[in-house]
Amino acid sequence: MAKIALFGANGTIGSRVLREALDRGHDVTAVVRDPAKMTETHPRLTVTTGNVLDAESVAAAARGQDVVVSAVGGGDGPGHIATIKPSAESLVAGVRRLGADAPRIIAVGGAGSLRTPDGKQVWDTEGLPEFLLQIMHAHGDALEFYRGVTDVRWTNISPAATIEPGERTGTYRTALDDLVVDANGKSRISAEDYAVALVDEIEKPQHVGERFTVAD
Repeated sequence: MAKIALFGANGTIGSRVLREALDRGHDVTAVVRDPAKMTETHPRLTVTTGNVLDAESVAAAARGQDVVVSAVGGGDGPGHIATIKPSAESLVAGVRRLGADAPRIIAVGGAGSLRTPDGKQVWDTEGLPEFLLQIMHAHGDALEFYRGVTDVRWTNISPAATIEPGERTGTYRTALDDLVVDANGKSRISAEDYAVALVDEIEKPQHVGERFTVAD
C-alpha cells in the first residue's frame, strides 16, 4: 500500500487516477485549492488545501508520502497552459526540501514530443489547432526540465495521441519516446487505462528518471 499525494484530482485524468488508486488499496491525499469542490469520498481519501505552484505547499503535501502525482495539465482552458512547466519546477523544488525523505514524483505529460512512425514528432502534424500546440509544447518544456533533474526521483508519463474518458480494460502497451499506434496507425488510450498504467508504475517502478508512453 502506497501513500499518494495527488495534485489535479478533480481533472479528467486525476479523477481516474484517484479512483484507481483507492480501488487498489492505496491511501490518497487529494491536494486541491478548494476542498469544497471535491465530491469524492472514501475511507482512505484525505482532502487538503494546497497549491502546486507553491514549493512550500508542495513540501507540506509531500511530507510523509511515498509518491507525489501531478495530473496538472492544460486541457482545462487557456489559463492553465502557463502552469504546466512552472508546476513541474515547483514540484521538484518542494520535494527537494524534504531531503532524504523525499517521495518520488510521477507527472502526467503530453504526447506532442513523441516520435511518430515517419520520424517526426506529434506536434509537427499538419492542421493542429494553436491551443493544442501550446499545450503540447508546454508539456515538452516540462519534460526537458525533468530530464535535467538528477537529485529527485521522477517519472513523466505521456498518453497516446488521443486520450479521453472510456472503458477500463486494464491492458495497455508502452514505449519510451515513440508514439504507440495500432494496426491502423491510430494512437489512443482511455483515461481509465492511463490511470491503470500510472498506478502500475507506482506499485512496480519501471521508469524512474525517464519518460514513457502508454496506449491501448
